[in-house]
Amino acid sequence: MTAQTTGRTFTIKEAAALSGLPASTLRYYESIGVVAPVGRSASSGHRFYTEDDVDVLSWVACLNATGMSVKDMKEYVANAASGAAAAQLQVELLEAQGERLAVEAELLAVRRRYVQLKVDYWKARAAGDEERAQAWSHEAQSLADEMKRLK
Repeated sequence: MTAQTTGRTFTIKEAAALSGLPASTLRYYESIGVVAPVGRSASSGHRFYTEDDVDVLSWVACLNATGMSVKDMKEYVANAASGAAAAQLQVELLEAQGERLAVEAELLAVRRRYVQLKVDYWKARAAGDEERAQAWSHEAQSLADEMKRLK
């Protein structure tokens, strides 16, 4: 069911709750062109959102949650208006985001391993096992070097 068939509109507060984005972000995304300008009440000037607007905001919120840049979200929304003609551009944007996320995941795994090595180091120190603590320290240093490489 679309807004055209129901005529249902939402306040900015309702649109924020439905999309999961704060009202300030909705205003910001509109002001910089990530989303198209929304309707305004003739009497109050307050924004109102259609079901279609909320639908767009919901998938923009998902893109935001992936860490996609505002620039790329803006491009994605613009491309979506072209439908199938822009499919390849959408694929390229999403694949690039997927690659960025893969690098982030790798870095996060290395950071987690580093923290665990430091835990092991301090446990060894607490137990008086200096030889083992030294081994953990060397391994942690190798991971620190890897973290620098991944950034």
